[in-house]
Amino acid sequence: MELRHLAYFVAVADERSFTRAAARLHVVQSGVSAAIKALERELGAALLERTSKRVALTDAGEALLPRARAALDAARAARDAVDEVRGGLRGTVRIGTLTSIALVDVPALLGAFHRAHPAVTLRLTVSTRGSGGLVDALTDGSLDLALVSVPGRAPGGVHLRQLLRHPLELVLPAGHRLAGRPEVTVADLADELFVDFPIGYGNRTVVDRAFAAAGIERQVSLEVIDLTTAAGFVAHGLGVAILPRFAVPEGLELVIRPLAGADLDWPLGVATSAVRAPSAAARALLGMIDDYLRPPAG
Repeated sequence: MELRHLAYFVAVADERSFTRAAARLHVVQSGVSAAIKALERELGAALLERTSKRVALTDAGEALLPRARAALDAARAARDAVDEVRGGLRGTVRIGTLTSIALVDVPALLGAFHRAHPAVTLRLTVSTRGSGGLVDALTDGSLDLALVSVPGRAPGGVHLRQLLRHPLELVLPAGHRLAGRPEVTVADLADELFVDFPIGYGNRTVVDRAFAAAGIERQVSLEVIDLTTAAGFVAHGLGVAILPRFAVPEGLELVIRPLAGADLDWPLGVATSAVRAPSAAARALLGMIDDYLRPPAG
């Protein structure tokens, strides 16, 4: 059994496509197909179900996938040890992030890392499923680290380090019945329609928990996945929202109010697998994230 065969199998399992796996691996598709067939012959079991529309894992494929990832991780760790002795970092770091994180300049951060470690390949995945999707990708081994918003305790299988916290505030259209009040409570919003994010997004979790703690049911009439567009829907009268202030563009006719008596701190953290040790390159990027977010001295 060759490591190359396992790497090809993992790529197809991740991409659910021979074509996309070949593009990711920079090889021809026939080479990927041949490697998978050789692996299946050696193991005596079909690993993938192939149809004209999709590729899916068989039960044998599901059983092999975590062990294939573990074997590739062990080989990567061996290469890392040699590279560190030689004084250079190599390999690939797979990073997950949310669709919009204004608190962190992700391009600037990754650009600085690339300049410091040009031999490391960075693969960035933006999750449209929010932090829940990124946590799933960490636990199944398809990501090395992710910037996530996970309030409270870390999910099983994930190590979470909180980096920043930012308050969420009530955003109202100008002329709203509550716009003139100096203080608004969760109870005041019992009959409102909300613009919010799908379940699985960290800010949605924070708001849902605050309303549950107050015993108030909330009506989410419109779900968006881009933090920067929510305020626009509010400005056009489609509901109210609870957002970080940086997500409210200037020039819109909106009123921002704090919500009294509610815990509405939105966290941002970095998550890694709790069962797979990060590579040397991933550890270097984690250290750079710490340096990037550390307040300047004095």
